[in-house]
Amino acid sequence: MAKSWYIINTYAGYEKKIERTVNLLLKTAELDSSIVTDVKLPAQDVKIVKEDGKTTTRSELMMPGYLMLEMDLPELGWKDTCNKIRHIQGVSGFVGTNPNERPRPISNAEAKNILQKSGDIKGSSVSARVQTVYSIGDAVKIIDGPFATFNGTVEDISPEKEKLRVSVHIFGRATSVELDLKQVVSASSSN
Repeated sequence: MAKSWYIINTYAGYEKKIERTVNLLLKTAELDSSIVTDVKLPAQDVKIVKEDGKTTTRSELMMPGYLMLEMDLPELGWKDTCNKIRHIQGVSGFVGTNPNERPRPISNAEAKNILQKSGDIKGSSVSARVQTVYSIGDAVKIIDGPFATFNGTVEDISPEKEKLRVSVHIFGRATSVELDLKQVVSASSSN
């Protein structure tokens, strides 16, 4: 038997409670720790750039409504373990299977991809995903750099690079400039 990752579907907002419950069942030996070997609730840090240019970071679930279980399911007796998991309050079942079927694991590549993105694999470097409050067409004021004090309009957003392309009027002509998210604030918040 080999260990594989399985996905269970949960009610929205119950993910952390179910993770705690599974860990408690493992600790009290109600679930066999040689069968259920790991529980993951993949989360990723999200950097939020506010209109005033300040950034905050928060952890956000990568797969809301889902939880990952690493299990070494035996050929005989798998139903007992799976039924205990299915009967945890807030669990809808295993993804892709009916209650009477043996759950199907996700592929090793899928599991590795999810765990790398969440930083759960040792040695994987994960940068925080950036979420901005700006939209294309928003009016912004530049507060830093050679164009400080100029107003402009957002033309393009590159959250992964933490950059904005802003159209600024210089000498009567619209000119596109690329700026860091920290170099601008919302024009409405600067008044």
